[in-house]
Amino acid sequence: MNKDSVSGYKLIFGYLGLFMMVLGIIILLPLLTIIFFPEELDNAKYFIVPGVSSIILGYFIHFYVLGKSKEKLEKYQDAILVLFIWIIAILISSIPFLLTGEYNFTQSIFETTSGYSTTGLSVVDVTKTPKVFLMYRSLLQFIGGVGLVLILTSAISDRYGMRLYSAEGHSDKLLPNLARSARLILSIYTVYIIIGTILYRVFGMTFFDGLNHSIAAVSTGGFSTKANSIAFYNSPSIEIITIVLMFLGNTNFVVHLFLIKGKLKNVIKHIELKFLGIISLIFIPIMVVFVASNYQGNFWDAFRIGLFQFVSGITTTGFQSVDSLLTLPNIVIFCIIILMIIGGGIGSTAGGIKQYRVALAIKNFYWNFKDRVTHKNVLRSNYINKFGKVIEVKKQDLIDTNSHITIYLLTLIIGTLIFTAYGHSLQNSLFEFASALGTVGLSVGIISYNSPPLILWTTSFGMFMGRLEFYVVFVAFAKIFMDISKRKVL
Repeated sequence: MNKDSVSGYKLIFGYLGLFMMVLGIIILLPLLTIIFFPEELDNAKYFIVPGVSSIILGYFIHFYVLGKSKEKLEKYQDAILVLFIWIIAILISSIPFLLTGEYNFTQSIFETTSGYSTTGLSVVDVTKTPKVFLMYRSLLQFIGGVGLVLILTSAISDRYGMRLYSAEGHSDKLLPNLARSARLILSIYTVYIIIGTILYRVFGMTFFDGLNHSIAAVSTGGFSTKANSIAFYNSPSIEIITIVLMFLGNTNFVVHLFLIKGKLKNVIKHIELKFLGIISLIFIPIMVVFVASNYQGNFWDAFRIGLFQFVSGITTTGFQSVDSLLTLPNIVIFCIIILMIIGGGIGSTAGGIKQYRVALAIKNFYWNFKDRVTHKNVLRSNYINKFGKVIEVKKQDLIDTNSHITIYLLTLIIGTLIFTAYGHSLQNSLFEFASALGTVGLSVGIISYNSPPLILWTTSFGMFMGRLEFYVVFVAFAKIFMDISKRKVL
């Protein structure tokens, strides 16, 4: 190997240095809030210390590979890089919370993980929290929603960036060049946020609240500046705006490009859009009818609540249009649990198993049933419509889908059992951990500032694994252990 080239773990180390520099800038960005709220100047030190330190340390780490020829990462080392990017981001970004003295290490890690994973569960009392920290949480959701790797590749043009992008859980690329794709995606979501902020302002929100809610809705994160979320405003107009923004965040990046280009046929024929239409026809009427029983048959109020909570659940955003979810009938709570498990569109900011996988699993059941009732000698190829194109479903696609669903449900069961061990009911435990694993953020009250450490760590683990979708984490650790055994780490 050329002495002026770098590869393997040394290259990973160098890339992490570059990411730490970008991360430092991200941590400093909320300081812009102080321009509009100068009374919060005292909070600047909580961001300046970790932000500047991350930039300086990152520079010295990246200096090791600066100017050197970068070799190709070995197989699965891209997964290691993605894993450590997320771990470093969470650790460093939790420091502002920790420095305040208001939150311990567990709570700081929890809040940061919730932000980056676009979950929205929180231990923060938004009625007392400085605005600079509220903006910081929203920024974490925006960055986590579009993807930490995407943020990195938007700043650099790297020939191996696509592998990192795919390893983070994305299956799409809008343009041939990933850096251009990254900038396009950031531009699209920035425009959505600006439009959302303006509309929120028109219909009664302050500019600050409108910006935060717009970011949280588009990133399907759900952090709110109000203790009772969207219910605080009790406004049909604000709820409609939020529903549209949540759907936009729930939609695959490629579909956004089709919408912009006016290729509506590609959008309508996409398997996820069809699946979403079907479950909408099933769940919305059920939720509206049973919510109506709590509102003396008032159909309009029931429709508002049922529709909003359906969209909030299926898009894994986590906004609430009622003061407490515990006031809803049990069957509605059960419907929301199912929606949170299904989740949003693959390749979007949403979480859950993802609509594409669930639709593919249902189709696979149908195909298997059809094969059993027809002649065994008949060989068929199975097809689906993806982004307007009819593609053949390979056997490996079905294996990957079934494997993901299996590990997802097993994790859901384990997390639920841990919650029940603390005396919570099975329904509430299932709801809360399904919300965490699906990166939703809806809560029935188990998660709070005073929650036991194990509950917070279990939830943090669920949010982390739900965002990275298991595979990249398992592959990364397997590769590390294999390299350690072969003494290839150093």
